[in-house]
Amino acid sequence: MMSPYDIIIKPIITEASMDNMDKGVYTFKVDRRANKSEIKKAIEVVFGEGVKVAKVNTMTVPGKLKRMGQNQGRTPSWKKAIVTLKPDSKDIEFFEGI
Repeated sequence: MMSPYDIIIKPIITEASMDNMDKGVYTFKVDRRANKSEIKKAIEVVFGEGVKVAKVNTMTVPGKLKRMGQNQGRTPSWKKAIVTLKPDSKDIEFFEGI
């Protein structure tokens, strides 16, 4: 089993994800092998006791086609998790200063 710190790779900070933070919805890049229940446990462990996850939506983002001259290849595919917190949960403090 993976460590919670291995499951959550980094937060995704975009304009759309910043707008959703007011509703208690956060977006993360996660390990491709992690499932929803592992992601839920990892969020609750990494960000402290007051954080309670209501639901987790995941999607696999396909890699983009890239070219360098005549050669072409793909960037790696990755997994995105959209985490919704319960209404009585405290906010994730990592995003407070952004």
